[in-house]
Amino acid sequence: MSFDKKAQSWDASSRRQQLAEAVAESIKESFKLQPGMSLLDVGAGTGLLARRLLPYVAEITGVDSSEGMLHEFSKIGGAVKAVHSDILTYDTAARYDGIVSSMTMHHIQDIDALFCKLFSLLKPGGFIAIADLATEDGTFHEHGNEGVCHFGFDELQLQHAARGAGFTDTAHRCIHTVEKENGRCYDIFLFTALKPRSR
Repeated sequence: MSFDKKAQSWDASSRRQQLAEAVAESIKESFKLQPGMSLLDVGAGTGLLARRLLPYVAEITGVDSSEGMLHEFSKIGGAVKAVHSDILTYDTAARYDGIVSSMTMHHIQDIDALFCKLFSLLKPGGFIAIADLATEDGTFHEHGNEGVCHFGFDELQLQHAARGAGFTDTAHRCIHTVEKENGRCYDIFLFTALKPRSR
């Protein structure tokens, strides 16, 4: 799928808007967002999630591998920064209070490397909040699975990867259900964890 080509019409989907709203609300329920916080949005896309969290924090950096998506992301205005990069090769001296992501992780092959990278980008005491698909049979993407590395995830798989990277206080819950044109429903989870304040 070419995300660059789909960027301009991406937000027109009411299904995507509803999902972003559910993810944002669940993140706000899980963590007390503060006006001084800096967040990193991994796979930020057009900013569907970021624009819902920005009023509660100081700034949000959006990282995405699609220039077209980031062009739309930049239109949010306010304290946002768009970075064109793959998350695993993202190079910055910045450290974040929290890292959020919605529906991106299933496009990343090496989940263990991802969690290690996220851990390194957090301040001590920082959090991750990752929303993605529960394990499915490969039918979620109705136009094919190009660029899809995982057909969802189960809780134990994520716990293992997160704890292996050094995270603690892992939690996992279903926060939303997406009904697709094929008539089937797919569960979306929010996985959260903390970076210890000291190691």
